[in-house]
Amino acid sequence: MTLIKSISGIRGTIGGPVGQGLTPLDVVKYAAAYGSWVKTQATASKLIVIGRDARLSGDMVSRLVAATLQGLGLDVCDLGLSTTPTVEMAVPAKNAAGGIILTASHNPKQWNALKLLNAKGEFISDTEGQQVLASAESEDFDFAPVTKLGEYTTDDNFLTTHIEAILALPLVDVEAIRARNFRVVVDAVNSSGGFAVPQLLEALGVTTIEKLHCEPTGDFAHNPEPLPEHLRDIAKVLERGGFDLGIVVDPDVDRLALVSENGEMFGEEYTLVAVAEYVLKALGGGNTVSNLSSTRALRDVTEKAGGSYAAAAVGEVNVVTKMKETNAVIGGEGNGGIIYPELHYGRDALVGIALFLTHLAKSGLTVSRLRNSYPSYFISKNKIELTPEIDTDNVLVQMQKRYAKQPVNTIDGVKIEFDKEWVHLRKSNTEPIIRIYAESDSNSTADYLAQKIIGDIKEIIAVKA
Repeated sequence: MTLIKSISGIRGTIGGPVGQGLTPLDVVKYAAAYGSWVKTQATASKLIVIGRDARLSGDMVSRLVAATLQGLGLDVCDLGLSTTPTVEMAVPAKNAAGGIILTASHNPKQWNALKLLNAKGEFISDTEGQQVLASAESEDFDFAPVTKLGEYTTDDNFLTTHIEAILALPLVDVEAIRARNFRVVVDAVNSSGGFAVPQLLEALGVTTIEKLHCEPTGDFAHNPEPLPEHLRDIAKVLERGGFDLGIVVDPDVDRLALVSENGEMFGEEYTLVAVAEYVLKALGGGNTVSNLSSTRALRDVTEKAGGSYAAAAVGEVNVVTKMKETNAVIGGEGNGGIIYPELHYGRDALVGIALFLTHLAKSGLTVSRLRNSYPSYFISKNKIELTPEIDTDNVLVQMQKRYAKQPVNTIDGVKIEFDKEWVHLRKSNTEPIIRIYAESDSNSTADYLAQKIIGDIKEIIAVKA
């Protein structure tokens, strides 16, 4: 597997020869490129905050990154085992020039990555990312003389600061949560959520917490992407009864999935919908944002509350940009990513938990009844593999022309609207494939729409051939 380079950073599998995966040489090169870019920014600070999830290579990668940054003359504050949103919040709190999160998020344990933040604690832009990549390719690094090496410090307590900031939010009602005496099961896939989520729950007044896969060993107990097929263990615990809710986070705690008291999946798409409904009701309305591949249910609850919904291109940095443009009160992505700007502009499972539990407590409902109160949509997720010589951009252009009579959005691939149904086609940045997502109020219709579009694509390819 070669390195995957995206807006937010560099990722790959650990181990193997140079040129295949994320090697120690790659870690040093890209850390040096990022540090060199930071030094060109108009900031008086020379501090970089770093933190990591619990994956097996994390300690090694962290030490390489810290030493490289010190070699450039930059100071490093290491949060150690932490969460992505905690690092994001620490950057501006410490007046740092930037931050690096060492996590491959939902990827399996052999993966790791450097996720790059600006001085606001937000992911760097596409333009900035291209500058970092160009610096890495040129390897034109100016390391500091021995008398000007950067300093290295640690901070093991910033998670507590993060949690205290969540508790201080006006829409988080600790007394309401405590009064409901929730009984909660937590699956943290043996990573940082194993200590972060229980610490938050205890601070919220939850006293019954069943910990499942909460030892932060980095040896993931199951595939770390919080999809239903990977969450059979927690579902079985809830099916036996005695608990009100299941909480699942990915290794770096920026995605939140919920499980109902009966073991049924709440649905990652509906994590944002539920939290947004609560926020909109509490504020008397407001605007929301999600990406083009997320459920229409967010638009429904937003418009019902008198607000406006906007769609952004896929990717957290794009969602954040659109949220700022529209002054959205909440936003995120359909993968369980909650972005609540009252706290910070980053996906944050911890604030999502606090807001959801407040919503659940005030509603007086069970999790399953709350889920049933929302519009039900189904998303069919598919992909079509293309040979490298096929021009995927042209395929998307031809699809746009075929459906020109329908409302079409082209900010990220092609999204075609059919009344309350839609199909979104977008090419992968790393593979010769087109992803086809379709949504409808029934599984069969969503699948039919997706297969209809796949058939159209095959016709276009056949004509071209």
